[in-house]
Amino acid sequence: MIKRLRRFQIFPRTTGVSPFVWLMFCILPFYFIFRSSSNVEIASGILMIIVFFFCYRLTLKYKGWPVYVGTSVQIAISIAMTLLFSYAYFAFFLAFFIGYIQNKAGFITLYTVHIATSFIAVNLGFVLQDKFFITQTPFILISLLAVILLPISNYNRNKQGELQEQLKDANQRISELVKLEERQRIARDLHDTLGQKLSLIGLKSDLAHKLIAANPDRARAEIKDVQQTARTALHEVRLLVSEMRGTRLEDEIERIKQILKVAQIEFAFEGSTQLHGVSLLSENVLSMCLKEAVNNILKHSGASSCTLSLAQSDTEVVMKVHDNGTSRAERLNFRQGHGLQGMKERLEFVNGTLSITLDQGTTLVAAIPLILKRP
Repeated sequence: MIKRLRRFQIFPRTTGVSPFVWLMFCILPFYFIFRSSSNVEIASGILMIIVFFFCYRLTLKYKGWPVYVGTSVQIAISIAMTLLFSYAYFAFFLAFFIGYIQNKAGFITLYTVHIATSFIAVNLGFVLQDKFFITQTPFILISLLAVILLPISNYNRNKQGELQEQLKDANQRISELVKLEERQRIARDLHDTLGQKLSLIGLKSDLAHKLIAANPDRARAEIKDVQQTARTALHEVRLLVSEMRGTRLEDEIERIKQILKVAQIEFAFEGSTQLHGVSLLSENVLSMCLKEAVNNILKHSGASSCTLSLAQSDTEVVMKVHDNGTSRAERLNFRQGHGLQGMKERLEFVNGTLSITLDQGTTLVAAIPLILKRP
């Protein structure tokens, strides 16, 4: 049976540095070790390199205390390689790794210790007056600069990645909540629309069945009521489905014209129905608010005229609905208002606002901001 071999990870992921550069830093310490003439030093150097990369692999794999123990061993080996073999470039590995530590306290601690030990080891190397060490001065200074900057850069980049993941998760949760709320709304609408009428159809059908023999005329009347109730329920379901699909503002204006005409309420329109840069969601919200506002005028205002105005600027769309009715201020509140709370919630969903003023009638103002797109 052939087992799939797992990929053995030596180098940190998403470092922005080519693996060939890391490979060079893995091979380079052997050159410094084999410069020594003592077999004992060569053997000890090879052993330290093996232990360093073993600990480095463990710190990439595990979390918690093994990370801090392994990093401490690597820092000690880095100091020993600097002092014994003039090799100060293990600090690169540590600099990259420390930036991937998520715990803030752990990051600050290891970052501080790493900087302090690297500067101490380099200063001791200069004090010992090692000629080969002194010839590496430009590269060692670059290494010290990397020790200072790389951990901070990686740490900030990882934090930004975490924030992006959290934002993505939050958006997914919001999407699920919106779907759940929409399902609950549909369930409420179906219950309110069909529940009562289906119950009525059932009761009248039972009654007609009992009256067929005893009172045929009344049974026929009950059956006619059942038919009429079924047609009404079907009509309301069609309206509900059309609302789910979304209503264009232009279509809603035509619909309210006909309704107000039947109710003998004079209608006037100011502005244009051609909106530019307005999303379908925002237009649908305005259509539902207009529908609710006209329903309130028909039921509660006693108005004889209604004026609708639409105005669009560079930043928002404003819809005003004015009637000359006699609505009272105490009746137009958002807790017990006639659909006003629902209108306010719909507008808030698209960052819109709703305001009502009473001056020679009632004026309802709904405003929705526009999302400005860069060219």
